[in-house]
Amino acid sequence: MTIDSIKRIGIREYLGAKGIKPQSERAGRAMYLSPFRQENNASFSVNHDENVWYDHGIGEGGSIIDLVVRMEGCSVGEAIRRLEGDVPGAHSFSSYRDAPVSARQTEPERPRIEIVSVGELKHPALMEYLTDRGIDPVAARKYCNEVRYRIGNREYFAIGFRNDDGGWELRNRSFKGSSTPKNTTTIRGGGNCGTDTTLASASGSDTVMVFEGFIDFLSYLSLKQNPSPTIDTAVLNSVANLRRAIPFLESHRTIHAFLDNDEAGRKALDSLRESLPGSEVVDQSPFYRNHKDLNDYWRGQAADKIKRQTPTEKTTTAVQVRRVVPATPVRKKGRRL
Repeated sequence: MTIDSIKRIGIREYLGAKGIKPQSERAGRAMYLSPFRQENNASFSVNHDENVWYDHGIGEGGSIIDLVVRMEGCSVGEAIRRLEGDVPGAHSFSSYRDAPVSARQTEPERPRIEIVSVGELKHPALMEYLTDRGIDPVAARKYCNEVRYRIGNREYFAIGFRNDDGGWELRNRSFKGSSTPKNTTTIRGGGNCGTDTTLASASGSDTVMVFEGFIDFLSYLSLKQNPSPTIDTAVLNSVANLRRAIPFLESHRTIHAFLDNDEAGRKALDSLRESLPGSEVVDQSPFYRNHKDLNDYWRGQAADKIKRQTPTEKTTTAVQVRRVVPATPVRKKGRRL
């Protein structure tokens, strides 16, 4: 594909494949909640006619290539390869034949996110963010680190979740991104991370759990009050990485899928079943069917618990709320682990 044709790949389809949907649309323009940070009012604009984006909150914008670089924390060259189809999932994007080429020049091929240092997770701001999301700090410290990273000439810090290739998923209250290389994170039963795909023989487990992101994974551990599950785990770190997880998953007879309740999650579930006909894929999303994802459900349970407490109990046990196992809602499908 030429650069011109790559830049005509639809931003609408790219965002849709990640489960990001517009808050409003009018006259060829859509407004989204920014994919780069948490916000309540949509400030991320996409011009469908010109196929360009602009984030009013940070004053940045550009073409589909710029968006992939910004969202996935990769170089321009890597973004182009992903959009060409070297990374699974890129073929689902359609192109805008008449969209003009962005005037923005290609940037040097270097990682946009540079990792400066990795240490113990302890910064109060990061721990407060995890607490707000209902995450057990014991589980968070077991699987995450505090990562200092650089974008341009500025340094930042975030919760870091390492993938099997050494890249990092990065989260804080105002940023969601990742460093290269991108990959899944595989965890053997008992909590040991690794890249060995012969997990069944390594851990003795023929059952595996699949999560889209590490916040959902940590939510499950917090809900179960168990930071070291005995069965294996695969965290995709993006549904675009699903095919990369197949060698890890195919050695398991039973796969419990904790995917998002959106179009991207449903497509990923279908893809799992098609790719692994010899395994039983159990859809666990009915367990949190009225919520976007597992963390959304778990946060709701924690909030309800706080509302039922007296003022004194709220003060003394707020941090413990995330460790209370909620009542199991009635569901039509799925199977409890």
